[in-house]
Amino acid sequence: MTDQFQVGIVAAPHGIKGDVKVFPTTDEPKRFSKLKKVYLTRKGQTKLHTVSNVRYSGKFVVLHLSGIETPEEARLLHNVPLMIDRADAMPLPEGMYYIPDLIGCTVVDEDGHMVGTLTDVLRTGANDVYEVTREDGSTLLVPVIRDCILDTDVEEGRIRVHLLPGL
Repeated sequence: MTDQFQVGIVAAPHGIKGDVKVFPTTDEPKRFSKLKKVYLTRKGQTKLHTVSNVRYSGKFVVLHLSGIETPEEARLLHNVPLMIDRADAMPLPEGMYYIPDLIGCTVVDEDGHMVGTLTDVLRTGANDVYEVTREDGSTLLVPVIRDCILDTDVEEGRIRVHLLPGL
């Protein structure tokens, strides 16, 4: 399981005081209002920044971060992921999991036979879809519905599935 989660990507500088416009990659953009600190990694160096101001602008979030005081400094952060500690992540309801915790899990069928490794979670309108890479390199798409996902154990890194006919 990962210690940090990505909640956004710096899109551009905003204004003249070093603010950054962030594209949220979280399901709940309003969560930024509660953020106190974020991590930015640029050129192999990770720096902790305090969030001192949060505004919303359309689909973007505008943040003022400690240590970023000019548009030129903000411009250097273009496309840098905004990370938070697991402890600062929003709690999930029972039966829900953080996507980074699922990536890399072994996927087995109901008889315990290896199906493959979960390599991605595709977000669709109706339900998520697990992308499972088989040992031969082929890809299997498994809808995240009760009929298919039997149980998930992120501590053990295992997801048990029922493969519907046609998958």
